Amino acid sequence: MEKVLKDSYGRQIRDLRISVTDRCNFRCFYCLPNGEPPLARKETILTFEEIEYISEIFVSLGIEKIRLTGGEPILRKGLVELVAKLSELKNPQSAIQNPKLKDLALTTNGFDFPKHAANLKNAGLDRVTISLDSLKADKFQEITGVNKLNEVLAAIESAKENGFQPIKINAVIIRDCNDDELVDFAQFARQNELSFRFIEFMPLDSGHDWKREQVVSGKEIFQKINARFPLKLKETSRGNETAWKYGFADGAKGEIGIIAPVTEMFCGQCSRIRLTADGQIRTCLFSTTEHNLRDVVRSGANRNEIVEFIEDVVFKKEPRHKINDVEFIQPTRTMSFIGG
Repeated sequence: MEKVLKDSYGRQIRDLRISVTDRCNFRCFYCLPNGEPPLARKETILTFEEIEYISEIFVSLGIEKIRLTGGEPILRKGLVELVAKLSELKNPQSAIQNPKLKDLALTTNGFDFPKHAANLKNAGLDRVTISLDSLKADKFQEITGVNKLNEVLAAIESAKENGFQPIKINAVIIRDCNDDELVDFAQFARQNELSFRFIEFMPLDSGHDWKREQVVSGKEIFQKINARFPLKLKETSRGNETAWKYGFADGAKGEIGIIAPVTEMFCGQCSRIRLTADGQIRTCLFSTTEHNLRDVVRSGANRNEIVEFIEDVVFKKEPRHKINDVEFIQPTRTMSFIGG
């Protein structure tokens, strides 16, 4: 019988997000406004061998999708080799126990992606998501702290050329910052046949400067795009996906996705679990508690003991986040360490 990871609310956990590094070469103000992040000591970061072993166990427990994140994952040397190893979990003839991985993806800022795109594709990477918070060079630099818009645009072209499909583009929308580009982003999606995902601004910045009035709601994002390019909902249910997905009513290629964790929380169908760069399981993006899987693995625990630890942690998954509650406490770790 197929094993399935379930929490105490009956939600099946199918999606594992692994941060492979806490380092990043961008300084996006919604994540790292204060310069360098407090980097973990090298010896605390999971080795690739540990990531491979842990991933195989998670897949044997029903994980179907793995997304590699950071920090900026491409900064981790040997990433292509890690992708190749994890891709073996998709092979039914593999010697790896009970393989049923269906999807292996990467989230990147795109800066160095073209150098590695072909090798990542050949190694078995299925999909790529690239961050693009502005189409204006000066605004892009203001948001990210680097003058690299052309490099990110080149990364999108490289993803196309190397056959990644669909290509997802993420933009965090912030009031009085880039919310005037919503229609431009939609036009970009149409012209380039991309899945453009608009994400509400979340309290995950290292400066803890997030303010609710900076949040542009998913509803407002939809209304502004729909007024210029009429949208049609692709599916009446979001299922366990994070985004509501829309096509263009006139039949143009491209897709609009709206992710609204602040104003339209989707916790009830959450199927995700996260592993930080230093081996901590986080059951929610906004968890204030972490579970130290790294030390369990390094303690010499056998496979069954590791499985029991994972199952126990997953069972404790929170029913929902508390962003909208008076008692909400922002996580001490930023997105750069948690992984997107």
